[in-house]
Amino acid sequence: MAFTRLLDTWPLVRQLREGDPLGTGRSARSPRSRELRPRIDDADSVVRSVCPYCAVGCAQLVYVKDGEVTQIEGDPASPISRGRRCPKGSASKSLHAGPLRETTVKYRRPYGTQWEELPLDEAMNRIVDRVLAVRAEEWDEENRRTMSIAHLGGATLDNEENYLIKKLYSALGIVQVENQARI
Repeated sequence: MAFTRLLDTWPLVRQLREGDPLGTGRSARSPRSRELRPRIDDADSVVRSVCPYCAVGCAQLVYVKDGEVTQIEGDPASPISRGRRCPKGSASKSLHAGPLRETTVKYRRPYGTQWEELPLDEAMNRIVDRVLAVRAEEWDEENRRTMSIAHLGGATLDNEENYLIKKLYSALGIVQVENQARI
């Protein structure tokens, strides 16, 4: 009897008894691994999203519990990525909830050496004031444009965002609008 129990603890015997001769199935599981559950099991809801890192547009599944993001996985239904993610896409959760994420507006004065925090309303007002001032100073009335302001968009902007940015800048008379994402 004791010998049989001893034999049952041997991996090879367990593999053969459980019909797992290669040891890649149930026989390879430890008591601890039997208790493990996927991080996504406890999620209240799943939200479909798109990875923000580049213009490829890999689909993601964002798992939420109690209003907090608990896990972000690749979406296997995506024809673009088929559920795979690059190293940057795998770090999407830390972009959302990482301890080093900036959550306030930072401003460094000209020739300054320190960053200071600004309220969002004040930062937006400064941007508007500066754009309007430069546009007024450098306005080319004959061509109805200004060449003193340019925009270079990043690869994380999607088509809709680029469309709206182009419309805004065209309305302001800004003609130097470019984007690095040319996929």
